[in-house]
Amino acid sequence: MSSEHMQIGEVAARTELSLRTIRHYEETGLVIPSARSQGGFRLYTEADVARLMVIRRMKPLGFTLDEMRDLLEVTDRLDSGEELTADERETLLERVRGYEQGAAEQVDKLRAQLARAEEFAATLRERLARDRVAAT
Repeated sequence: MSSEHMQIGEVAARTELSLRTIRHYEETGLVIPSARSQGGFRLYTEADVARLMVIRRMKPLGFTLDEMRDLLEVTDRLDSGEELTADERETLLERVRGYEQGAAEQVDKLRAQLARAEEFAATLRERLARDRVAAT
């Protein structure tokens, strides 16, 4: 095994994903190990870890597996060095823009949800503080 390859346990630790989740993403075609050891163990590279981090960041924003797959395919194509016409490149970038817009909308919703949760926690703290003062 070369030093540039990692076993699934190291990848799980670095990405904070479970082994089961990484295997699931492999089964669905989102990430494929770059190699296998002589013993048949999955081996991953930094590029594989980067793919998993994209998936990890998309998941809590509500993106589907198909959307994750599509974005990864788009970015793979943009990063491949393949000759693209201006129209092809613009079409791909427009798809990335759509995902960026969807992510931004989800972030806004999560911020609003967090603000409501913080208000609720503050209300409970105030209630407890009032009861402490009344008890003394």
